[in-house]
Amino acid sequence: MNEAEIITKKNVELSQTQEKLIISGWGAESFNNTVVESIVYMSDGLKVKGYVAYPVKSGKYPSIVWCRGGIGDSGAIDEFNARGMFGKLASWGYVVFAPQYRGNSNSEGIDEFGGSDVNDITNIMEIAKSYPQADTDIWGIEGWSRGGLMTYLMLTKSDKFKAAIILGGISNVRNAVNTPLLFKRIQELSDNSFGLDDFNSLINKRSVINFVQKLNKETPMLIIHGNKDDRVLVKDPIELSTKLLENENIFRLVLLEGGDHFLKTHRNEVDEMRKKWYKKYLG
Repeated sequence: MNEAEIITKKNVELSQTQEKLIISGWGAESFNNTVVESIVYMSDGLKVKGYVAYPVKSGKYPSIVWCRGGIGDSGAIDEFNARGMFGKLASWGYVVFAPQYRGNSNSEGIDEFGGSDVNDITNIMEIAKSYPQADTDIWGIEGWSRGGLMTYLMLTKSDKFKAAIILGGISNVRNAVNTPLLFKRIQELSDNSFGLDDFNSLINKRSVINFVQKLNKETPMLIIHGNKDDRVLVKDPIELSTKLLENENIFRLVLLEGGDHFLKTHRNEVDEMRKKWYKKYLG
C-alpha cells in the first residue's frame, strides 16, 4: 500500500431536510453544482479521514487545502457542514482537500496539534494527483483557528502555495490563555513527551510568531480576525503583522469590528473577501 493512497471514498449523502438546509444556508450552487466526498487516506502509515469537494462541471480547477480548527473531535467537520462549507468553496471553481487530522473522527494516530499531524496536510495534497479535476500546479491553503496555526506551519515547509487565507488563526499559542481545552491538550502532549523537550518548547515550536522568517515570502496571506474574539485574542494577528512587515511578507490584515471567533455576523463579508483573494491569486 502506497503512502497517501485513498482507502475509501463515498459521496456525502444527506436527508431531504438537510439538503434544503444546505441550499438555504450556503446557496443552491453549493449543493447543485458540486460533489463532496468523504474519504479515508493513508498518511504516514495511518488511516486518516478527510473530505474532497469539486465542481460537477468537467474541467481542471485550482486546488485548495482546507485546514480545520479545534482539538481532537472538538471542531471536527461532520458530513452536513462539509457538504455546505466545502460545496460552497468548490462552487467558486476549486477542488478542495480537507484533512480531519490523525487521532480525530476515528482516524488512527494521535492529534499532536501541529506536530507530525501537519503531514496529514502534505499527504492529502498528494492524493490530489488521483483527481483529474485538480490542477496540482496551482495551490491555495486556508485555515480557521487551529487551522490557521497549521496553515502557518505549512507555509514554513512549502513554497507551493500561491495564496493563503487565515481566519481567527493562532500565531502565538501562549496568548491562548482563555482556551483551557487547548492548554490542557498541549499539557497532555508535553506530559507524554512526543520527542519534545517540555511544555514551553512545545508551545514555541507551534507559534509562528517565533520564526516568521521561515514563512515563504512568495505566498500572499489574507489574515482576517474579529476584534472581539475571546478564543484567539486579536493581539495575535496584530503582533504577527508587525513581524510580517519587518520580514517583507505579502499580506493583508483585516480586523472586523465586533467580530467573534467564528465571525458569525460577518459571514457574507468574509466570503466575499475569500472569494476575491482566491480569484486574484489562483484564478
